Amino acid sequence: MNTCENAKVPYTLENIKKCMCPKCPVQADSKCAMDKLDNLMKQYESGSEGNVPKNQDVPGVYCSTGRATCQDLYPEEQCICYTCAVWKEYHLQNVKPTMYFCQRGGAV
Repeated sequence: MNTCENAKVPYTLENIKKCMCPKCPVQADSKCAMDKLDNLMKQYESGSEGNVPKNQDVPGVYCSTGRATCQDLYPEEQCICYTCAVWKEYHLQNVKPTMYFCQRGGAV
């Protein structure tokens, strides 16, 4: 299926785990994103993995949640959305925006 009808990305724990945003050069040097990732990892280590965290606490899945709340991202760096399983599964190459969801908003 190569249409936009699959483009709406659900905000789920499964998609959070697949997300490549924490590895993206756009947020690699972001203290805000790294702090959120660190807090998320601590939550998982404490046994709270089954709970879906609030989207503002997750440094990613921007295709689902929209623009990043962190203000220290570097959108001039190369985005890696096209390498993500979520991007492929929901055919995000067919939506607007195509990439840089952290800066341009969620996939529609």
